[in-house]
Amino acid sequence: MTDVADSSTARELSQVIIRFAGDSGDGMQLTGDRFTNASALFGNDLATLPDFPAEIRAPAGTLAGVSAFQVQISDHDITTPGDAPNVLVAMNPAALKSDLGRLEPGGTVIVNEDTFEDRNLAKAGYDTSPLDDDTLGGYTVIRVPMTSLTMEACKDLGVKTRDAERSKNFFALGLISWMYTRPLEPTLDWIDKKFAGKELVIGANKAAFKAGHAYGETAELGEHHFMIRPAALEPGTYTNINGNTALAWGLIAAGHQAKVPLFLGSYPITPASDILHELSKHKNFGVRTLQAEDEIAAVGAALGASYGGHIGLTTTSGPGVALKGETIGLAVSLELPLVIIDIQRGGPSTGLPTKTEASDLMLAMYGRHGEAPLPVIAAYSPAQCFEAALEAVRIAITYRTPVVLLSDGYLANGSEPWRLPDVASLPTIEANYATEPNQVNEDGEPSFWPYQRDENLARPWAIPGTPGLMHRVGGIEKQDGTGNISYDPANHQHMTDIRQARIDKIAESLPPLDVAGDADADLCLLGWGSTWGAITGAVNRMRAGGQKVAQIHLTHLNPLPTELGDLLRRFDHVVVPEMNMGQLTRIIRAEYLVDAISIPKVMGQPFTAGELIERIAAATAASGGPR
Repeated sequence: MTDVADSSTARELSQVIIRFAGDSGDGMQLTGDRFTNASALFGNDLATLPDFPAEIRAPAGTLAGVSAFQVQISDHDITTPGDAPNVLVAMNPAALKSDLGRLEPGGTVIVNEDTFEDRNLAKAGYDTSPLDDDTLGGYTVIRVPMTSLTMEACKDLGVKTRDAERSKNFFALGLISWMYTRPLEPTLDWIDKKFAGKELVIGANKAAFKAGHAYGETAELGEHHFMIRPAALEPGTYTNINGNTALAWGLIAAGHQAKVPLFLGSYPITPASDILHELSKHKNFGVRTLQAEDEIAAVGAALGASYGGHIGLTTTSGPGVALKGETIGLAVSLELPLVIIDIQRGGPSTGLPTKTEASDLMLAMYGRHGEAPLPVIAAYSPAQCFEAALEAVRIAITYRTPVVLLSDGYLANGSEPWRLPDVASLPTIEANYATEPNQVNEDGEPSFWPYQRDENLARPWAIPGTPGLMHRVGGIEKQDGTGNISYDPANHQHMTDIRQARIDKIAESLPPLDVAGDADADLCLLGWGSTWGAITGAVNRMRAGGQKVAQIHLTHLNPLPTELGDLLRRFDHVVVPEMNMGQLTRIIRAEYLVDAISIPKVMGQPFTAGELIERIAAATAASGGPR
């Protein structure tokens, strides 16, 4: 039985949004992650938004160094980490100044008052302490001397002063765990495992955590004691998972289903590196990983692995996709399965490496020289990254093509409960290696044509060294069928046409599009990628308020589903929220002549449902409003 804080005096809430903020050295990501894990084990539905500073180590106490973690927990189904936090835990003045504007009016501010000294106030740009003027007049303020209370809790443990002070994030975690009646045992067990062999660290962190919990019990905070009951989730075994981990597990599952080993060629880049870290742990599943010297070497190694009969994978972000462009074009010419995973971030160039954006759609669609079409699919939630990875590998193997799989920093680092699937329910993926010659040459001898096509227009996948299947590949145009080098104009036109036709043919294998909400509405919200959560939240609120609205969310962006055009033409207004300047909107207008309305956002932060509702109303009013 998991230990849970006493709930006999707690008031029930249906949900709460908490934002932890502090210096990048204050352990806010760890604090938020542990609170999230305890809530997941308790059975709440949840969604998170880790918010990292852009600089690796900005000067301590400055606005540039603020690191935050937002989590919404609820007793019902949710799709976002929430709009405005109800509670802000601010570990220093910079965190308060940076994130106070996000807090709901009348919300609760919990501050580590020990850090509100002149030096830190000056670094944050305060002339006077916001604890002593009217800055926080519209909020409920809980002032806690977290640093000194942590030091007091650790004083008899023999811990160095600096090490004891570092445990103050566990004090904050203990206090919040009491306030929201979170289980205690998961955090205490985690401390034992995480810091095994470091007894002083274990002792300090546990002492701080328990001291924070005890402070809640003894400091007359009864009016701030709440309970959020478990959500009614579908029966099954759940784990709390982020997008990068789910994506890595989906790739492993795809390799298992195809009975083909995985090879990842990767160069570390934020926010994609965690996929390399995760896959490198699973050699027992036939996974090979290579940390290459650069992006070009990484994709070259992955393409070579595909030629050798592996599922070639490469992970990166936007700048890396640009560097890989020539080799991706080679993969298009070779017609080999290759999965290019782009965890999008703010750009251009280095841009906002720790902030989210979804502005690589045009790069994925057209970012190669020549006519080089390839499939593009996009994950839409942290847990759904698992299914998106399976689908990317299915398409790559079935149609012998490179595939771009788009995720983004919000999905990569955000987490939610995920029900573990039944392995028997996973899709079957047939690799179908070529094992026999497929032609007879002019001498009557069996021969192998590397560009002899099947019903999917896919060429055979022959592992080098297979007897009788010797062939060559390269970037120079090939003759269809034989694979011989060809400069014939008619053949080049034919090969260009057939490469496009093979991608178009993928649409025949796609499931029917789901129209959520009201199919008879005048207004349709069309989305792709991680906007799904905010769009779904906005649709639910709008319908609850009596407005009719429909929702279509795209996973397959190239080729687009065959019925999409007809569906969109049913609606008077098609609104497309995107974390870019309207890239899908341009595609929809060009493909279907639908006057789609763009709602762009490129601020390094995801949409919120409330923000979308306001912008949708303004956009449709400007175009005449729903009819």
